[in-house]
Amino acid sequence: MTDEKRWYSLRVISGKEKKIRERLELEINRSGWSDFITQVIVPSEKVYKIRNGKKVILERNILPGYLLVEAVPSRLSGEIVQHIANMPDIIHFLGKNNPIPMTQVEANRMLGKVDESQQVGETMIEPFIVGETVKIIDGPFNEFVGDIKEVNEEKKKLKVIVKIFGRGTEVELNFMQVEKTN
Repeated sequence: MTDEKRWYSLRVISGKEKKIRERLELEINRSGWSDFITQVIVPSEKVYKIRNGKKVILERNILPGYLLVEAVPSRLSGEIVQHIANMPDIIHFLGKNNPIPMTQVEANRMLGKVDESQQVGETMIEPFIVGETVKIIDGPFNEFVGDIKEVNEEKKKLKVIVKIFGRGTEVELNFMQVEKTN
């Protein structure tokens, strides 16, 4: 067998992924498994939401209820798998007692999404939609309400039609200058 590392899916209690990752990393170090279990990742991406005119950055799980574990397959014995599966809030590896490694394509797709999120910045959790009504909260048109005509996600800009003296006027605003009306 080769000593090439592979990625495994570890099913855990949803909502506790970060805590479980910390506990698992401590156990890996304590038990001396760090030479063949090299990484434990919570697959997540950065997203943002505009709350009260402020940009709030959140981390959203891509795969709730799962951790990704990188390990050398030949060293991942049944005893170690059992030990990890018996830890609190951990359900089991995908494949139970005989963990099934992810294909390289699956692993690259999952890790690529995580890496992409780190480099690109964040995506909006509640994107603006053409035709949606928004309230302007900053700039010369403060307190005006208008309908979105165009959304430019890359530049984080909107074109909004605002009624001024009864006529529709196109105004270009950035995402931080408007908030959604409910």
